[in-house]
Amino acid sequence: MNAPQPVLLPGSARSVLAGAEVLRPVEPGSTVTATVLLRRRAELDPELVTGPDTITPDELADRYGAVEDDLQRVREVLTGAGLTITGTHAGSRRVSVSGPAQAMAAVFGTELNLVRYTSPGGAAVEHRGRSGDLHLPAELADVVVGVLGLDERPQARAQFRLHAGPADAQGFTPDQLGTLYAFPDGTDGTGQTVAIIELGGGFKPEDLTTYFGGLKITPPQVSAVEVDGAKNAPTGDPSSADGEVMLDIEVVGALAPRATQLVYFAPNTDQGFLDAVSTAVHATPTPTAVSISWGQSEDAWTSQARTAMDQAFADAAALGVTVCVASGDNGSTDGQSDSAQHVDFPASSPHALACGGTRLEAAPPTAITAETVWNTSGGGSTGGGVSDTFAPPAFQSSAGVPARAGGGTGRGVPDVAGNADPATGYRILVDGQQSVIGGTSAVAPLWAALLCRLAQSAGRRFGLVQTQLYGGAKAGAVQPGFRDITTGTNGAYSAAGGWDACTGLGSPDGTALLQALGGTQKK
Repeated sequence: MNAPQPVLLPGSARSVLAGAEVLRPVEPGSTVTATVLLRRRAELDPELVTGPDTITPDELADRYGAVEDDLQRVREVLTGAGLTITGTHAGSRRVSVSGPAQAMAAVFGTELNLVRYTSPGGAAVEHRGRSGDLHLPAELADVVVGVLGLDERPQARAQFRLHAGPADAQGFTPDQLGTLYAFPDGTDGTGQTVAIIELGGGFKPEDLTTYFGGLKITPPQVSAVEVDGAKNAPTGDPSSADGEVMLDIEVVGALAPRATQLVYFAPNTDQGFLDAVSTAVHATPTPTAVSISWGQSEDAWTSQARTAMDQAFADAAALGVTVCVASGDNGSTDGQSDSAQHVDFPASSPHALACGGTRLEAAPPTAITAETVWNTSGGGSTGGGVSDTFAPPAFQSSAGVPARAGGGTGRGVPDVAGNADPATGYRILVDGQQSVIGGTSAVAPLWAALLCRLAQSAGRRFGLVQTQLYGGAKAGAVQPGFRDITTGTNGAYSAAGGWDACTGLGSPDGTALLQALGGTQKK
C-alpha cells in the first residue's frame, strides 16, 4: 500500500524576497527551529472577544486551546520524522520543534536555502529562506494550521523616526503629553502590567535611571523577557532598534510610572513575533495592554502568519488585554513601490487597537494650539487606509470607513491617534544620548500607558476596547473622549470630521475618555 501523500498547508505560500540572491542550500545537518500552530478545540466565543466578560489563561486553554490528542499526534509524527519537541503550550496552541535542516525540509515539503539581500539601510544580510507552499504529513492535515520560522527573513520594521534636526531640537517629554492629553488625575498605572514587544535592540538600566531622574519620576520596574533565544542586546547606536526599545519603555514609564513593564525580546521573524505576542498575552499576571511598534505591509506576510497573529490578538481580547499597535510611518502606501494603497499589519488586525499619528503644537502644560495629520515632506507620514485582508469589524459598521482603493470593504486603519511627528516628537534618552523621536511607534506605548491609568481608575481591564470607543459612532460625528483631527492627509486619505483613515477617531482626552468608558476620576 502506498504511503499517504503530503497535503498542502493553506496560506503557507512564500514569495521569493525581492532582490534576494540564492547562495546555496542550507547545510543538511544545521539546526532549524519552527513553531507549529494547532487548531482550536472549539471556536472562540465572539461574546468573550467583544467583552466585557473575560476569562483566565487556564480557562482559555481548557475551552479553546489545543486538545491533548492533537498535541500527542503532533509529537508522534514529528519525532518519528527525526525532529525534537522543545516545548508545548496548549493555551496558545503552539508546539516548538527543532531538528536538522534536512529533516525539517522533508517533513514540511520545502527547500531551505541561504539567501542574501541588501537591506533598506544598504547592509548585506544573509538568512535562511524558502519559497512556495509548505506541505504536511497526511496525519496532521486536520490538526496543524500553521508552521512558522523555516524562513528567517526580517518580518517587521520598527515604526520610529529620529528627528533630522539638531540634537537640541524641541519636543515634548512624555509626561507633558500626558498633561496635554488630559490623562486622568490621581492615576499612575499602579497594579497594571504592560507587555512591550521588541524584535531587536535593547536598553541600558543606567539610561533609565538617568532619564527618569531628569524627569523627577521614580523609575518604573522594567524586566527583560527572552523569547526564542533573543536577549536584551543594546547596540550602542541610537538610530538602531535601541531607539525603538528606549522610546517604548520611556514613554510608558513617564506616563504610567507605577505600571510594571515586561519587555519581550524576540527574533525579527514571523515565528519570533508570534511567539513573543503569545508568550506575553498568556503570561501571569495578565497584562492590561500589549504595546507593539513593529509591523510591515499586509502583503509582506503569509496568510497563515497573519491568521496566527490575529488569533493571538483575539485570545488577548478574551483575556481582557488591549493590544496597541503602531499603524506605520509611510503614509497610505505603507512604503510599497507598486503605487497601490496598503495598510500595515499587525495594526490592521480587527483585534488590535491601531494607533495613527498627528503633529501636535502646544504650549505645555495644558494648551494645545493645533493638531493635524502627521505628514512631513520626506520625513514620514502616518499609516492608514483600508485592509485588503480583513473584513470590516462590527464596531466600525457605521463609522464611515470608505471602500478599498480597488473596491470592496475592509477594516479601517487606524482606530486612534496621538503625537507622532518627529518635529514635535518625544524627548528620549537612548544609549546615553538625548534624542527627539517620533513615529507611530510612540503612539502605541502612549495609548498602552493611558489604558493602564484608565484601568486603574475603572477597576477593570478593557480588552477589545474598540467596542466601547466606537459605541454609537456615525460617519462625520465626534466620539466622546476624543479630540477630532480634521486637517491634513497621509497620501490617498484626508482627515475629516469623525473617523478617518489618517487619525481614526482622533487623539485622546483622557479624562473625558474615562467617563465615556464608565470610570470615575480619582481625587
